[in-house]
Amino acid sequence: MNILEFTLLVGVTSLVAGFLGALTGLGGGSVLVPVLTLLFKVDIRYAIGASLVSVIATSSGAAAAYVKEGFTNIRIGMFLEIATTLGALVGAFLATKLPTSLIAIIFGLVLLYSAYLSTHTNHDDSLVLQPDLIATRLKLDGSYPTKQGWQSYHVQNVPAGFGLMAIAGVLSSLLGIGSGAVKVLAMDRMMKLPFKVSTTTSNFMIGVTAAAGAGAYLSRGYIDPGLSMPVMLGVLLGALLGARVLTHAQPKILRLVFSGIIVLLALQMIYNGLIGRI
Repeated sequence: MNILEFTLLVGVTSLVAGFLGALTGLGGGSVLVPVLTLLFKVDIRYAIGASLVSVIATSSGAAAAYVKEGFTNIRIGMFLEIATTLGALVGAFLATKLPTSLIAIIFGLVLLYSAYLSTHTNHDDSLVLQPDLIATRLKLDGSYPTKQGWQSYHVQNVPAGFGLMAIAGVLSSLLGIGSGAVKVLAMDRMMKLPFKVSTTTSNFMIGVTAAAGAGAYLSRGYIDPGLSMPVMLGVLLGALLGARVLTHAQPKILRLVFSGIIVLLALQMIYNGLIGRI
């Protein structure tokens, strides 16, 4: 396989990964990193570096649109970015110290948990919660647009959410994914944010978190322009196509199908990590 064929195949694979990631909300990196590692035999650290670059590109455009529509809680995003950025720097450091086989096993376990969360419903956004002292002092409460008008919400369990976001930052940089599973656990389950607010605010944060991790990977030589370019363009185009199709698709069915694919890739990553093939 020559360089042109490799670039084209990686670009098409990235397009499919970005398309599926946009349709299901799990992110293209969940498919991209295992495929690059298992199918194209790319070193997992270079695959993660390329995935982080694609995350920066895909999150930027969507984040701007969500902020304009009023869903994103910018104050929460800026506050939690402190935790995710610090975590991303720790994750990038660990990536250079941990064996690639152990990284593959951790990646597989996180994918299994992501697949589990994607098939389970979230808390009821209609519940009216009492104001939290810390959230009130930090002015984290907000409102978002609904069909019935603007609806207010109260943020809960700020310290626990901040701690989980630090873990999300570590995983994001260590594995090259948006670590949506941990962010959903932190913002949707722990901090009790409405689902649309948690997902849009998470998207707002992902680019900054990925940039911190990508910078660390770049300084260590784990970002290859020849690999990152087709990955970034493919994932970006796939995400744009997925966003257009999403309005006409059935998310529940898509999540079930994509979760099945994620489980298979996760088991492959764990198996190959255990036998030392990665």
